[in-house]
Amino acid sequence: MNQDFDRRQLLGAIALGSLAIIVRSGPVSAAGGSFAVRHSPADWEKLLGPQRYAILREAGTERAFTSPLNNEHRKGIFACAGCNQKLFSSATKFDSGTGWPSFWKPLPGAILTRGDRSLLMERTEVQCARCGGHLGHVFNDGPRPTGLRYCMNGLAMKFLPA
Repeated sequence: MNQDFDRRQLLGAIALGSLAIIVRSGPVSAAGGSFAVRHSPADWEKLLGPQRYAILREAGTERAFTSPLNNEHRKGIFACAGCNQKLFSSATKFDSGTGWPSFWKPLPGAILTRGDRSLLMERTEVQCARCGGHLGHVFNDGPRPTGLRYCMNGLAMKFLPA
């Protein structure tokens, strides 16, 4: 019986430790920082609407295969839905099969990256360099020539045809 009690204590401690890690690392907020385009949270929500606000300002993620931009194949530019910063050329877009618009290279100076430890894993968050909006994440499993996959939320962007 004493051994069972010790096992339960150990499992409880592991569960509490895991919860502490999740709470401590939490979702990354894109609201902080010093960016050229800034608004109050209330103004951002009015400008963006609830879905785009949840992604761009609260680091949310849209469901896979729900963005019309995933199937956008015309020539043009993908820009930030929050501030119109030009982010990616359609020439760097590829079908990653993940359900999100994916690119192998951003436009020069368009994005910033930072570490993201949410969801108990190490990832690299991609933000708009002008407004700090959360765009998605970048991974090292993309095509040549960069080997990178910028996996972006479609609601974080808009398409500007050429």
